[in-house]
Amino acid sequence: MNVSLQWRQVQAVAAKEFRDRLRNRWVLAVAVVFTVFSLLITYFGSAAQGQIGPRSIELTIASLVSLVIYLIPLIALLLGFDAIVGERERGSLDLLLALPITRLELLLGKYLGLAGALTLSTVSGFALVALLLYQRFSWAGLYHYAGFVISSVLLGLAFLSLAVLLSVLARDRTRASGLAIALWFALVLVFDLLLLGLLVATGGQFGGQAFAYLLLLNPADIFRILNVFSLDDVQRLYGLASILPPALSQVGWLSSAMLAWIVAPLALASWRFRP
Repeated sequence: MNVSLQWRQVQAVAAKEFRDRLRNRWVLAVAVVFTVFSLLITYFGSAAQGQIGPRSIELTIASLVSLVIYLIPLIALLLGFDAIVGERERGSLDLLLALPITRLELLLGKYLGLAGALTLSTVSGFALVALLLYQRFSWAGLYHYAGFVISSVLLGLAFLSLAVLLSVLARDRTRASGLAIALWFALVLVFDLLLLGLLVATGGQFGGQAFAYLLLLNPADIFRILNVFSLDDVQRLYGLASILPPALSQVGWLSSAMLAWIVAPLALASWRFRP
C-alpha cells in the first residue's frame, strides 16, 4: 500500500473542514460557552467564602479543571463522531475518494481541520479569564494558566482522535453518536468510580503503586494529574497525593502519555479505514 502523503491534499481537506466549522458558527458557539462558564467559575467561585474574583491561581485552575474534564471531551466527541460516517451516509465519501486523494490524506485532513476548530474555540473561550488573571496575578499567574490551556487543548485532541476512530468503525451516524456518548460516560464518569470503588473495597491494597498507573488508561485522568500535581494545595483538594507515585508528577512523561492518546486512535482509524 502506498502510504506517502501529499500535504497539499491534506491541507486542502483540513482548510475546507475548518472553513465549514467557521461558516456554521460552531467555533463561535463553543467559544461563547467556554467564556461564560470559565468567567462565572473564575469570578464567583469564591463567593461562598465571601470573596468575589480569583482568590488564588491554584484554586482557580482547580475549579476550571472540573469544567474542562466534563465539557471538552463531550464537545470533541460530538464534533468528530460523524467525520467519516457522515460523509458515507450522505454519499459524498465515494465522491471524495474518486478525487486524486488517498484515504489517509482524507482522514488526516478531516482530523486536522476539526482539531483547528476545536483548538481555536478552546483558546478563545479561555482568553478573557487570562486577562482577568493577568490583572490579579501578573505574569506569574499567566504562566500556570498557559500550561492549563495547553493541556486542555491536548485533552480535546485526544478525545477528537477517539471520535474519528468511532466514526470510521460505526456503520451509521446513529450508532456513532451512541458510541460517542457511551465513551464519554465511560471515561469521564464511570472510570474513576470503578477505580475508587476497587481502592476502597480492598482497603487501598489492590495493585499497590501499579494501581495509580491505571489512571494513564484514561486521558481525562492524565489531564487531571497534569494540572493537579504542579499545585500543592490542589493535590490535597483532590486527595490524590497519597496514591500517586512520584513518577506521575513528571510533566514530560505525562505529556507523552497524552500524545499517545492522540496518535494511537488516529493510527488505528487509519488502519481500519483502508480499502
